[in-house]
Amino acid sequence: MRTHAIGKIAALTVTAILAAASFVSEASAAGALDRIKKEQTVRIAFREDAPPFSMKGPGAEPVGLIVNLCQAVVADMAKQLNLPGLKVTYVPVTSTNRFEAIQKNKADILCEATSATLARRKMVDFSLSTFVDGASLMIRADGPKSFAELAGRKIGVLGGTTTEQALRNSLTKANITADVVLLKNHDEGVKMLVDNGISAYFADRAILQYLFMKTPAGANLLLSDDYLTVEPYALALPRGDDDLRLAVDTGLSHIYRSGEIVRIFSNNFGPQAVPSPMLQTLYMLTGLPD
Repeated sequence: MRTHAIGKIAALTVTAILAAASFVSEASAAGALDRIKKEQTVRIAFREDAPPFSMKGPGAEPVGLIVNLCQAVVADMAKQLNLPGLKVTYVPVTSTNRFEAIQKNKADILCEATSATLARRKMVDFSLSTFVDGASLMIRADGPKSFAELAGRKIGVLGGTTTEQALRNSLTKANITADVVLLKNHDEGVKMLVDNGISAYFADRAILQYLFMKTPAGANLLLSDDYLTVEPYALALPRGDDDLRLAVDTGLSHIYRSGEIVRIFSNNFGPQAVPSPMLQTLYMLTGLPD
């Protein structure tokens, strides 16, 4: 009787384990596209402080190159999924909680200036590349003019970003000792630079160019000629959700191959602006045929 009872308990345990495994498998299979089809809504995470890629517009609506690119991707997904009423809701995030929003299923796509790295692929998946940039410096006209001259000075950078790590790596590689000041947003960095609280502000070049155009004529700031990194951008997506990633990559490919990316670029950088030869090559090579 005892042996029979143990065997019965073991059989029930195995059945419970298999049922749990089946439930987990079904839950995993039910990815973001299933929810999107049911609710007819794509949740876009965006930052309010990453111009010109992701920011709050004049009417508080999200704008910027990557935000507009994501809006075009959603429009393409609406055709792919035969959902003409597909809507977008926006989820504000910061540089510190942006990946958490994707990991904890608060948003479907992270649409901002996100550098794709191998370390980050342990947390999220990435789409096809959306932009390529490099980190540089905004400096004071009356201060150090090159990276080498920043020894012993204060350099501002957004904390918790790949740009921060790139700055620290560049300092180590150049054997330069400087005081790295961690900041919360780009506006804070520019203000500290104008107020002479730091000698340089370190960020991606396109972001610095946008910030520089916004500064008053008498702000006494310059852009350094130094390029210290190459940063490939991509859209962060839930890890392991192949269906969503395929839908997003399909949308990006259609946008790149049709030339719509040029319109999106010009809308954000001015009617005369066109992607650089490096960006044109990126879009030509990245866009996949159907």
